[in-house]
Amino acid sequence: KMNENVFKFQPRANSASDSGSGEDQDIQDDDQMTPLIIQTDFGSTSPQPRTPKSPLKGGPLKKRHRAPPGSAKPEETRVFHTHGRRTLYTAGRPPWYNQEGLLKNAFVIGICGGSASGKTTVARKIIEALDVPWVSLLSMDSFYKVLSHEQHEKAIRNEYDFDHPDAFDFDLLTSTIRRLKEGKSVNVPIYNFATHAREKQMKTIYGANVVIFEGIMAFANAELLKLMDMKAFVDTDSDIRLARRLRRDIAERGRELQGVLKQYMTFVKPSFEHYIEPSMRSADIIVPKGGENDVAINLIVLHVHNQLQARGFKLRSKQAQSSHNGQPMPGTLHVLEKTPQVHGIHSFIREKSTSRDEFIFYSKRLMRLLFEFALSMLPFKNVNVETPQGFQYTGKLLAAEKVAGVSILRAGETMEPALCEVCKDVSIGKILIQTNLQTGEPELHYTRLPRDIKDHYIFLLDATVATGAAAMMAIRVLLDHDVSEEKIFLCSLLMADSGVHTVAYAFPKVNIVTTAVDKDVDEDFHILPGLGNFGDRYFGT
Repeated sequence: KMNENVFKFQPRANSASDSGSGEDQDIQDDDQMTPLIIQTDFGSTSPQPRTPKSPLKGGPLKKRHRAPPGSAKPEETRVFHTHGRRTLYTAGRPPWYNQEGLLKNAFVIGICGGSASGKTTVARKIIEALDVPWVSLLSMDSFYKVLSHEQHEKAIRNEYDFDHPDAFDFDLLTSTIRRLKEGKSVNVPIYNFATHAREKQMKTIYGANVVIFEGIMAFANAELLKLMDMKAFVDTDSDIRLARRLRRDIAERGRELQGVLKQYMTFVKPSFEHYIEPSMRSADIIVPKGGENDVAINLIVLHVHNQLQARGFKLRSKQAQSSHNGQPMPGTLHVLEKTPQVHGIHSFIREKSTSRDEFIFYSKRLMRLLFEFALSMLPFKNVNVETPQGFQYTGKLLAAEKVAGVSILRAGETMEPALCEVCKDVSIGKILIQTNLQTGEPELHYTRLPRDIKDHYIFLLDATVATGAAAMMAIRVLLDHDVSEEKIFLCSLLMADSGVHTVAYAFPKVNIVTTAVDKDVDEDFHILPGLGNFGDRYFGT
């Protein structure tokens, strides 16, 4: 019996007919999955490149990515450039956590339906109508199990049942959806339908506010159903589905006509009748005729918009206004000893009339002192060495095998050369966070992190920390990539009292390392007495 809460939408009388135009998009809906945002076609992503080491000397990033000719204006498009795990956005991701650093789960939409019913077309139209950044589209086709030699031979002869629930790796699929819902980074397999095998490289997805998951068995697993906030079933006539499948499998997957028909009659049609069609009872919404049904799609979009609006956060104003008067500084704060040397360097970089060359020179000196201080907090082990005179010396050796610097662009990038000068073979990552001038909130635009970042001790670099909003967002990004909180060292030349307390309150295990802490922040979020805009003074802008 159909669930009484299920809504079924018929398209308007003037909708397109069941056959004819518009099907080319539908037949592409099984194996397309672009990280994070689906808006315009930029081609397939390349294998993930190795994260380069930062040079000992270098300036800020100079390469600028430009939108392709004829693309939409910045305020109209979402993806600016995608390459491997590097994705640059023109629309930033606003805070997806509250003032305590706790996450709001992503909104997960499950879309089920028969093979070639138009599931991905519905998903793409939902994304297009949503017009919000940071949406992930995930296909169940990425999660076919790895075949044995015998199963692979059957697949070549079109005798393997890819339309049975046992063909899918539901354990991996469920864990992937759960991590995406929790805001975590995931690696998704790439399935090659021509070879019936997974590719060696994987696709990385991170940062979804909305996750749209589609597949023929999307409603076949009880644990998977629990993760979905909305479930839609795409109901398309069987003749149309067969025509689309023939066109797709022959044109795109290199199959023979007889083989496709044999597989359809032997596996696809019985599977739909036994597994897929009965799962319709789990749906919240039934969408007849797929992507042609604008009424159903618009209702789904309206509901998702309402959910996203309820999940928004306003952080920066709250952080700046938070009162920490009388509260002791957190135990995780480490301030470089204020020697006459350190005090003298601060005098140079705080003086408004200091020339740019001197500002850069003394800033670099202070950065090296800061990093030497921070390195002393990493784990060390005892080691015995022999001196040139033949004597034994008991010393210390850094026990941390992997250290990475992650700069918050742009001011944090100025600290990379100093870190590389005091820490050999350090890996470098980058996070771009900018303030939305309309909302005043920080927004995430770009991440590029070492592949195995969770195994590193992280020096998070930002020249100054005022309210702590950008630092808090960057820390949340690292945690989403499975970095342990106690392995993160927030390194800054100057911090405000409010920024220290904000970070320590949200992330009590993060180590905060700085050379000085000033008391106040003004209404424009500038540190007082401060040293001015560090980036402007350093770059001369």
